[in-house]
Amino acid sequence: MPVSRRRGFRGAVVSSHSFSERLRTHFDALCSDLLAQLRDGEEATVNLEAEETLFVRFNRNRVRQNTDVEQIGISLRLQSQGRTVDQARTLSGRLDSDRAALHALLARCRAELAMLPDDPNQVAMHDNGSSDEAFIGKVLAAEEVVAAVVGPAEGCDLAGLYAGGVVIRANRNSKGQNHWFSTENFFLDYSIYNGPQAVKGNYAGSHWDDAQWAVNLERSKALLPLLARPTQALKPGAYRSYLAPTAFADLIGMLGWGALSAAAWKQGRSPFKKLAEKEERLSSQLCIAQNFSMGLSPRFNSQGEVSALRLPLIQDGELANLLVSARSAKEYGLLANGATEGESPRAVDVATGTLAPADVLKELGTGLYLSNLHYLNWSDPVCARVTGMTRYACFWVQGGEIVGPINDLRWDESLYSALGSKLIALSTCAQIQPAVDTYFQRALGGSRTPGALIDAFTFTL
Repeated sequence: MPVSRRRGFRGAVVSSHSFSERLRTHFDALCSDLLAQLRDGEEATVNLEAEETLFVRFNRNRVRQNTDVEQIGISLRLQSQGRTVDQARTLSGRLDSDRAALHALLARCRAELAMLPDDPNQVAMHDNGSSDEAFIGKVLAAEEVVAAVVGPAEGCDLAGLYAGGVVIRANRNSKGQNHWFSTENFFLDYSIYNGPQAVKGNYAGSHWDDAQWAVNLERSKALLPLLARPTQALKPGAYRSYLAPTAFADLIGMLGWGALSAAAWKQGRSPFKKLAEKEERLSSQLCIAQNFSMGLSPRFNSQGEVSALRLPLIQDGELANLLVSARSAKEYGLLANGATEGESPRAVDVATGTLAPADVLKELGTGLYLSNLHYLNWSDPVCARVTGMTRYACFWVQGGEIVGPINDLRWDESLYSALGSKLIALSTCAQIQPAVDTYFQRALGGSRTPGALIDAFTFTL
């Protein structure tokens, strides 16, 4: 299947850079017009979420579907007389029609505002300054995708999704703040199959490199012969386990489900309540920060508040900071630190440890090598217990040698144990795992995590 070329608002072939520049001009014009329409006593914040992305889906190492997505979404928050309302819609990219659409959106906000009760925890809008970050990358052009991806994978049963292009976030308000963030990047989220079993891989970055992709692919292909070995049936129990960086990223991702939220802590529903109140602690090896220098997400939130470039969250096993939104700060008398209203980390960075990659199997000895985890959820939030399933290229290891793949297992473990007394070592190398969600739009954010060797990881089924 030929891959179509990328086209702009009016059908011309465009680059991601030109899309970004045209959209910046478009957004500035719309905001200047909209904010000039505000009445006395009204405050407004405008947020832009946009992308220009080439999506290519593969199956059996052939292109099966491709599409270009160029979309612009805008949201408006209007505040007046102690009341707050939010509305959002998509835009066309044509100035006249988009200007009219925003006028209609403002009218709808005013009508809804008149019917709402007062908001006791409303956060007044401020000028939080201005910022401008643009990460220019080199992603595959449409005509390059087949040769770059399919060629090196010839002979493999590869399935997956390539997405590449520019993602944009911007924010302005009636107090004068003005933020812009754009990043040009890609990901190739893929699996290589050996019958019913598969090795899952991910190649992502801002600059496509054929040599790096070849190394990534060869690393995944090297696991295929191991999947052909007899499957090992394991009984429920506690097994020494190594979580590869991707699997450990899945586990660390649970911290975004309320564990580091100040509001969740104050409401008594935080899985890390005991950590926050110093009734529990984690391993002194564990240091976790929110680190925006990785370029995975903008530092500003939807209110235009700017987070510190680096914010320690867990330091030497103890809680250093919770994520505090301006709303939580007002409601509970705390100090805001630029968190989103959901108070989830946006760019998690876990410090590396002392376990060299070449020593992983030797130090694991006998136990489980886990490449991926999925279906994670809290099984007992009060005790910070997480449950999930093993997935993709997980192996039984004996005497430092891989014996064979395992059937999928359900596990259930407390983070106080897995990240605490049971944490033996973290690897010396870490991998960036960018967000690959594409629900409604390409997600931003992600994490950088090492691998983790954990003692007596609990498997229940």
